[in-house]
Amino acid sequence: MSHLAVPKTYKLYIGGKFPRSESGRVYEIVDASGEFLANAAHASRKDARDAVVAARAAVSGWSKATGYNRGQVLYRIAELLEGRRAQFVDEIVRSEGVSAAAATAQVDEAIDRWIWYAGWADKYVQVAGNANAVSGPYFNISVPEPTGVVAIVAPQDSSLVGFISAVAPALVAGNTVVVIAAERLPLSAISLAEVLATSDVPGGVVNILTGSPAEIAPWLASHADVNALDLVGAGALDWVQLQIDAAETLKRVFPPEQGSDAAAPSLARIVGFTETKTVWHTKSLI
Repeated sequence: MSHLAVPKTYKLYIGGKFPRSESGRVYEIVDASGEFLANAAHASRKDARDAVVAARAAVSGWSKATGYNRGQVLYRIAELLEGRRAQFVDEIVRSEGVSAAAATAQVDEAIDRWIWYAGWADKYVQVAGNANAVSGPYFNISVPEPTGVVAIVAPQDSSLVGFISAVAPALVAGNTVVVIAAERLPLSAISLAEVLATSDVPGGVVNILTGSPAEIAPWLASHADVNALDLVGAGALDWVQLQIDAAETLKRVFPPEQGSDAAAPSLARIVGFTETKTVWHTKSLI
C-alpha cells in the first residue's frame, strides 16, 4: 500500500511566530521540472508592515546584547543547521534540481559562512572602531553601532547560501531584519525559520517573508521605520526606483550585487550595517 502524499502549506515567520498571510494568498513552489512541492504564503503589504513592527520591537534587546552573547546565539544556529543538514540537502536537491553532492556542498558552505560571521560578533568593533588623533587634552574614540531595522531582498538564485550570506552580517552587527526570501526557491528560508524558532534568537530579530519581491520590496523601501535597505537580490527589480523610494526616508541603501557569489563573506558587509558614534572625553590632569 503506497503512502499518501501530505502537501505542505508553509507560513510566514514574523515576531517569532508563524502566521498565515493576512491576505490568505498562497503560491505553488515547484521543483526544477515543474512538479509541485508545496504551497508558500504570499506576503502582502500588511504582512511587511507587521514584520517591521516586530523587528523594531526587537532592536533594543538584540542591539544591547554583548558581541560575545550574539556570537554564541548565532553559533547555536550553525549547530542546529548541522543537525538538520539532511533535510536542507533534500530540499535543495528537489527545488534546484542539483545533485546530492552539489546540494551537500551548498549546505556545508552555508554553515561555514554562518560560523564565520558568528566569530566576528565580538571582534568587528575592535577592527572597525578606532581612537582618533586629536589636538588637545581629549580622548576621541569612534565605535560602530547597529543601524536598526534592515530590510533585505535575498539573492533569488540561491536558496540557502545566498539567504544566509545576506542575513548573517546584519545580525552580527546587532540589527534586526525583515528579509524577502527567494521567490522561486523559498524552502530553505522557510526551514531556516523553523530552526530560528527553536533557537536562542529572540522573536522579531529575524522576520521572513515569502512571495513576490516586486510586490513587497517597494513597501519596505518606503517604510519610515526601516533604517537600511539591502538590495543584494534585487537585480531583476526596478532597483533604481527602490533607491529613490528609500532616499525619501534617508535610508542607507546597498545596491544589487552581481556575480556567481553575491554577498560573499566580508567584514565590509558587517560594518556596512553600522553607524559610527564618536565620543569625546577629557583627559585626566592627574
